Amino acid sequence: MDIYEQAIRRFSGISGVNAWKEMQTLFQRIATARPYHWSLPVQACEAVGGTPEQAIPAVAAVGCSHISIILVDDMLDSDPRGEYRRIGAPAAANLACAFQAAGLEMIVHSERKPAILSTALASFNKMYLVTALGQYWDVQCPGDEDAYWRMVQAKSSPFFSVALKIGALLGGASNEATGKLEEIGRLYGEMIQIHDDLSDTMVIPAGPDWLQGRSPLPILFAQTVDHPERSRFLELRRDVADEGALCEAQEILIRCGAVSYCMHQLLHRYQAARETLQTAELARPESIENLLKEVVAPVWKLFEEIGETHSQTPIP
Repeated sequence: MDIYEQAIRRFSGISGVNAWKEMQTLFQRIATARPYHWSLPVQACEAVGGTPEQAIPAVAAVGCSHISIILVDDMLDSDPRGEYRRIGAPAAANLACAFQAAGLEMIVHSERKPAILSTALASFNKMYLVTALGQYWDVQCPGDEDAYWRMVQAKSSPFFSVALKIGALLGGASNEATGKLEEIGRLYGEMIQIHDDLSDTMVIPAGPDWLQGRSPLPILFAQTVDHPERSRFLELRRDVADEGALCEAQEILIRCGAVSYCMHQLLHRYQAARETLQTAELARPESIENLLKEVVAPVWKLFEEIGETHSQTPIP
């Protein structure tokens, strides 16, 4: 069974969506690319003994949520690849709202017991609210580590936490197992954010984080921790549109321990997620084990490439 094709069919049949060609086209285009995040409900459902078929409504709902969040994020980041560049910011904002509502409709029409529907809907609503707050904090550019983690826990964790929770609920999981998967999703979301921060800050040419003065974790570390090249880093950061300055700044990220610190933080959450998984009574835990392994695989590779051991120096 192709979960993405099934999600497209469910989405296209929603009243309101079936008359909105542009919305259907966007959902189908993104689903055809088979976004990995959309499969999280299936992995959670299978982990608790359910089937992929049971998780399809959650796949479609998570897909809607994912599209909605990305539409907004791209506008906040002024991302040149964003959909708003093609259709305009007003249309993109309207679509973001519509996809949020469509995600809730997917849950309503999932034909589950009222108690499950109520919990699922409440979880999605809370996720939308908290994520919006996290996006708001993100554009305020957190100035210290406490503010950074507060932003991450609001912006990134809720989506992944809900994706695993809803999959577990539709798979008939117990409250205890659902809670464990929800916690793993929270940690997984933080891991994804750290992973994205590393990727975005090490890419050439400079991305939105550099150009807009944002403070992802590696940059936050390099500009706040007392290290010999801090002044030079702050000077280079003002000129990262120049590729030479960007490359030098990225080299400082490695030398000062910023990259190593990020890897330490990611691996710390990986270990915490594994420990939570070991205490969860799941029918097939291997699907969640594989999920966690995949997000840390690039870290092991990066360790090998830079030949560094990870630092545990906190950001003051």
